[in-house]
Amino acid sequence: MEAGNVITFILSTITIINIILSAGVIFYERRDIGHTWAWLLVLFFIPILGFLIYIFLGRKLKQKNFYHLSKEESEFLQSEVDKQLATLRDEEESQSPLLKKYADLIWMNVKSSHGLLSNDNEIAIFNDGHEKFASLFADIKSAKKEINIQYYIIQPDDLGRKLRDELTKKAKEGVKVRLLYDEVGSKKLSPKFFKDLRLAGGEVEVFFPSLFRPVNFRINNRNHRKLCIIDGEIAYIGGFNVGDEYLGKAKKFGYWRDTHFKIKGQAINHIQGRFILDWHQAGKHQQGIHEEFSFQIKKRLGNIPVQIISSGPNSETEHLKNMYIKLILSAKHSVSIQTPYFIPDSSFMDACKIALLSGVDLQIMIPNKPDHPFVYWATWAYAGDLLAYGAKVLLYENGFLHAKTIVVDKEVASVGTMNIDSRSFRLNFEVNAIVFDENIAEQLHDMFAEDSKLSTELTQEKYNERTIMIKFKEGISRLLSPIL
Repeated sequence: MEAGNVITFILSTITIINIILSAGVIFYERRDIGHTWAWLLVLFFIPILGFLIYIFLGRKLKQKNFYHLSKEESEFLQSEVDKQLATLRDEEESQSPLLKKYADLIWMNVKSSHGLLSNDNEIAIFNDGHEKFASLFADIKSAKKEINIQYYIIQPDDLGRKLRDELTKKAKEGVKVRLLYDEVGSKKLSPKFFKDLRLAGGEVEVFFPSLFRPVNFRINNRNHRKLCIIDGEIAYIGGFNVGDEYLGKAKKFGYWRDTHFKIKGQAINHIQGRFILDWHQAGKHQQGIHEEFSFQIKKRLGNIPVQIISSGPNSETEHLKNMYIKLILSAKHSVSIQTPYFIPDSSFMDACKIALLSGVDLQIMIPNKPDHPFVYWATWAYAGDLLAYGAKVLLYENGFLHAKTIVVDKEVASVGTMNIDSRSFRLNFEVNAIVFDENIAEQLHDMFAEDSKLSTELTQEKYNERTIMIKFKEGISRLLSPIL
């Protein structure tokens, strides 16, 4: 066969393969149209290699019975939801004015993501890594029965080793220790890092581990949750991972600004349930519905209503994104958002525009220090679009802003792990706590105001002055935003 014919044959074969792969993306996996077009561009402009990228980053997750629940377990969890929906309907008139005001949001969270409402919680807020980890380690040292802990990133540095060593000590004391981490997020960990913890009786599981390092075919669907439950009495949830950079020790980032909740009360039962589902999925453990899914905390500790809302690629519904949209559209006066990445889809952008056109004061705070260049410039592009509608965009200058918070009308607020991007909306496993309490919302609003003093405002005039190169970077990043 002549060289020309060989080249023609190869090109024809590649074209046919690309058509087949593209058809698979369009017809086999029903996706958001923007997401589909982004992947078609990758397959079209990067033949074959684009498919390999798709295998690692683009495949949808199997959704049916992802957590391998038995019929009895599924029925039990559904019965808890049904009981709460009935209670919400029967007790609507006796609820507080704030819960009445947000009754439709609460109902949606229960119905959509099974985020049960508890009314008797106490909450402490941390926005500094030193304070958060000092509190966490003190609670770990005081543990008597059980520690369940889950992080997206655990670094093998001073903070990571301290956590491992404290958990090892508790395991030697007879405390049940279960630790779950994400392999891609914690890619620097070696398999031997938790050897002593395991030898002491602690259990360690890895979420979506690779068949062989460093290749991981589930790199696109990661467990981004950060949870810790101690003795069924204290729970931590929020944005901090485990690593020295979260204490402000990394020169690249400087001071690390994040937000985390420490919760006591009935909400712990729901956080514990979230951990147990992930734990059993990662380790394929046998579930024990009567032992581990029966909610234990009964005593009243406070008066703060909380829902724990989870979202992930195992569901067709983007629960957390919908919750944010509902919150934004319910706002009468103000919305304050802190996020390291602002790459929303069209539905989220429309909610922001509707709020702004309705006279709501919408403020968005993002870091002025990129950790991912494409993400950074895409964030600028979307934030810039809202300037024309009257949004106030603040660039945090005092290090790196990693907080994931929203505060609406100084009445209701959410803190957790969800970023405002397609990865958090539909690809990662995320969890947030939504709090219906004016005091907590006011505290978070005041923190936002303090952070504003350490920020510069991105005005329409400044945004219009950006260079051609920045506009080019924004354009490319925005084009790829559905798969960033």
